[in-house]
Amino acid sequence: MKEFILGMAGVFIGAILQLFVDHCRHRRETKRQEALDSKRKDLLKIALENPPNNIEWRKLTTLSQIVGADFETTTRLLIELGARGSDSEKNVWALISKKPLRGES
Repeated sequence: MKEFILGMAGVFIGAILQLFVDHCRHRRETKRQEALDSKRKDLLKIALENPPNNIEWRKLTTLSQIVGADFETTTRLLIELGARGSDSEKNVWALISKKPLRGES
């Protein structure tokens, strides 16, 4: 009976330690991703606030290339940044502050 209790205590302690290690790993990876996302949003903001001459909308392919991310990640970051896609042209983006939707000010 004593061995059984010690065995169960060992299993319990091992499980708690594994949960702690997993939590620490997740926190570290999340922190790293948040830092990368922040740097990417800074680059996106610069690109959207300073487009080339005679360009009002930036292509998603260009923005993705600038930040080194796939389209899904770039799109998520653009939305978080306060940008929107064009309602008349595919895969082009601008800041809502520069290109508000009709009816917005």
